[in-house]
Amino acid sequence: MTDPASTGTVRHANKRGAARLAAVQALYQMDVSGSGVFEITAEYETFRLGKEVDGALYREADAQWFRAILTGVVENQKTIDPVIRQALTEDWPLSRLDSTLRAILRAGCYELMKREDVPVAVIVSEYVDIAKAFYEEDEPKLVNAVLDRVSRRVRGEGRGKDA
Repeated sequence: MTDPASTGTVRHANKRGAARLAAVQALYQMDVSGSGVFEITAEYETFRLGKEVDGALYREADAQWFRAILTGVVENQKTIDPVIRQALTEDWPLSRLDSTLRAILRAGCYELMKREDVPVAVIVSEYVDIAKAFYEEDEPKLVNAVLDRVSRRVRGEGRGKDA
């Protein structure tokens, strides 16, 4: 993992982009801590979104978008996870991915499946950028490939070949 500021390629997130990043972080936190969606939502809205935490300033985020992603992933996880599993190769089951990568894919998949008002290219690009904030190796490419496959499956849109 790298610090995105050290690469010089940081794009400043808009409020929805900041909400997506916060939602991924919250989903990760829920996954590793076992905390519930209401507890995490309250924590982020009260102490993190647009606030300074341990010397780092969280960007102002669209709180409604943050809540929609977080609750949407939780409410639809039983339909989201099988869609992600189908888009992964057989040798990479969802359970083998680390919690951050699972959170990114779940949030991106939720938007592709339930937010038809948002263009596929925007969703894929935003979540690839989030992956680049946490990883410098192949993970952003994996996020791109999986979300592209999901977009073709659920929206009939995408760039690559069918899996």
